[in-house]
Amino acid sequence: MKISVMSSSLQDTASYAVELAHNLGADQAEAGVSYNEGLSVTVRLGELESVERQRDRGLGVTVYTDGRKGSASTSDLSSKAIQEVVAKAVSISRFTNQDKFAGLADADLMATTPSDLDLYHPWDLDVEAAEALALRSENAARGLDARIKNSEGATVSTGGEFRVYANSHGFCNGYATTSHSLSCSVVADNSDSLERDYWYTVSRFPDGLDRPEQVGERAAERALGRLGARQLTTQVVPVLFPAELARGLFGHLIAAIRGSTQYQRASFLLNARGEQLFPEFVDIEEDPLIPRGLASAAFDAEGVGTNRRMLVEKGVLKGYVLSSYSARRLGEPTTANAGGVHNLVVRPTINEINDLITDAGEVFVVRELLGQGVNIVTGDYSRGAAGFWMKSGEIQYPVNEVTIAGNLRELFQGIQAIGADIDFRGTTRCGSVLVEGLTVAGQ
Repeated sequence: MKISVMSSSLQDTASYAVELAHNLGADQAEAGVSYNEGLSVTVRLGELESVERQRDRGLGVTVYTDGRKGSASTSDLSSKAIQEVVAKAVSISRFTNQDKFAGLADADLMATTPSDLDLYHPWDLDVEAAEALALRSENAARGLDARIKNSEGATVSTGGEFRVYANSHGFCNGYATTSHSLSCSVVADNSDSLERDYWYTVSRFPDGLDRPEQVGERAAERALGRLGARQLTTQVVPVLFPAELARGLFGHLIAAIRGSTQYQRASFLLNARGEQLFPEFVDIEEDPLIPRGLASAAFDAEGVGTNRRMLVEKGVLKGYVLSSYSARRLGEPTTANAGGVHNLVVRPTINEINDLITDAGEVFVVRELLGQGVNIVTGDYSRGAAGFWMKSGEIQYPVNEVTIAGNLRELFQGIQAIGADIDFRGTTRCGSVLVEGLTVAGQ
């Protein structure tokens, strides 16, 4: 990807679309242009299984006329196609209902000097090199133990993207990002049962990935650890969510405090700002400006400059997650969250969470969550699960076919500790979370 050339070309396209919309009578207009390309190589059972190459581009245009909104998009970036898609957006706006809250974010909120967050690190990787890395991962998994009888494959992926956003305030800017990953999934068999598990690594830059052998061995160890699983009798016990699953708990928090769920009155945390949702030791920050972060952004999808802010401080909810539209609906300023949250950072409260597990006695450790049993309107939480039964810090046996049930308000209040074993592989950075008193339903 030729970034210097691509940047200029996409900015010209976005600006041209906005200018056309203005000439066609739109009061306000915005355009988003993107270009991305990538490579994905998968091996299975020691052989090359698939090679996928991706190259996409697209333009989305939104116009506002007398409070009416119209949107259209295209993957053709020729001048004729741009003219057609802008005309289509303007035409659609003539038939939509007026909405006094619709429109661009305020002009004085635009990011004037966006920071360079070091998000673009291309990987000069051909198919043969990617295949070799994937084979190293799968071979390490298959060679770890004779009980690893099958494989669902190992995949190496690399890709880059450039996005530009422009609007009729005169804002036009964009940035490039890259994402690289390696994953491996294998099946363990001990004649009584088959168990599958996986592991992966992801980073903005190639050198940030774990070694292929580490990924494969971790996948195999996880699959082997699930063999001989039992069921539990229904009981109320402390539950440990490991870091890679704990971030989902805070994802439910974000869903409940998002502007759309607030103004639609469809949240169990309706009007909850200022409430003590968590114990006093819980602090949660949004930090969009982390260099190389997987969710870093100097401005949001509306061009509004981003800043660090405390979302939860000493357990108290400090604010919501708002775009300019939802902010207007609620009579508040935008929080620069059009397009989502940028790097949620859940601060650890304890260095060694294993010490707390030992003190807690019997604990159910979650390894996998199944189903979508979370109701954001009521806060009810019910997920199928598999994992391990631990006693005094030692794994006793694997567990499957159970359900974890509770209410998210009670779950948040019941957090006992957040570990320092932070998982950096997603938009939420947090460690393992120990929660007291959840119902684990089994036999």
